[in-house]
Amino acid sequence: MNVVALRKPTISSGFPPAAVGRLARVAVFDTFKSAEPYWRMLERQNTLATPYQRYEFMSLWHRHIGAGAGVTPFIIVGFDSKSTPLFLWPFGRRTVAQLHVVEFLGGKHANFNMGLWDREAASAIDEIDLRAALNQLDGSADALLLANQPLTWQGATNPLALLPHQSSANFGFSGPLADDFESLLRARTNSAMRKKMRKKQRALTEYGTVTFERVIDSAAARRVLDTFFKQKNERMHARGICDVFAAPEVRRFVEAATMERTAQGQPVIELYALSVGGVIAATFGGTVAGDRFCGMFNSIISGRLSHESPGELLLLEVVRDCCGRGLTTFDLGVGEAQYKGLFCSNADPLFDSFLPLTHAGALLTGAARMTALVKRTIKHTPALWSIVRATRRLRARVTTTNQE
Repeated sequence: MNVVALRKPTISSGFPPAAVGRLARVAVFDTFKSAEPYWRMLERQNTLATPYQRYEFMSLWHRHIGAGAGVTPFIIVGFDSKSTPLFLWPFGRRTVAQLHVVEFLGGKHANFNMGLWDREAASAIDEIDLRAALNQLDGSADALLLANQPLTWQGATNPLALLPHQSSANFGFSGPLADDFESLLRARTNSAMRKKMRKKQRALTEYGTVTFERVIDSAAARRVLDTFFKQKNERMHARGICDVFAAPEVRRFVEAATMERTAQGQPVIELYALSVGGVIAATFGGTVAGDRFCGMFNSIISGRLSHESPGELLLLEVVRDCCGRGLTTFDLGVGEAQYKGLFCSNADPLFDSFLPLTHAGALLTGAARMTALVKRTIKHTPALWSIVRATRRLRARVTTTNQE
């Protein structure tokens, strides 16, 4: 069936009406199709949401990755007394060590995890409302593992921050755009940096004509993606890091997301490329919703061209393009990297909520909290993080030697 049978069809009458506010009913849907009308309704409003939780992104991810990994939709929708959706939480349920776990859909491919919220409801909801909604998980799950949630989004506080939580291991990185790209570039750089950028651009032209491309057709998308997957794999292998894009199901998801369009007619994932003499030297992918561009992945070529920073030049052109389109915010996702500082000077705090729903789930959430704390400690301790990176590089060299 499309709707999961609920132990309580409505919010418990034990909560005072003043505390419950507009929230009158909560339903759980176990298919995308059954939840789609309410999802679309929220997307058409002035909704508080990230691009990653759009219907097309989530449904494509589940079709190509989530379903095969044993994730089933567990989509929670809250309604008011007129059956108008107030929020939608795009959750999925899977089994971990024989326990039922509820998480955000999207896995590692959604940089930020968040619900879709009617803005008025988001500002009025309280912890009693949230816990009443979570009562619908009673008997359906052992633990709630909600990671990488932005503390604020589009100037509003994430309502799920009312639940018990801890800081995530990473930050998200973003920055404001401007109508005039050249003014933005001058504000973010000094004359010496701009001179160095121009020098690298001239050096690239010695290898051939430099061209920038925002991909608009399927043939070009396949060409750029083939290059991206190859370049990314080489880069990750050299750094001793597992390439999450190497799995066939991930490739199918990314390919589908670059081909299919959102309700607004945009690709679910936009692709960009910088070519030198007809050779793709760098690629970039991201998703857009409203006035925000979210960078998702990139790659650069190996060898001599890499010394002239084609990835940096491509980033400049992507930001220039975003400014020309009237976008106001540019982000480069989760995790620190030196190149992010140029246009993304804001370190946006993220939080995790690991909530037990049964005694067995308490053990799992305890382990999740400890793992996240250790990861955060390592990433925020330079000496420890240097050891991790050195170990990865050593592992990459050993692997390469063994394969020769």
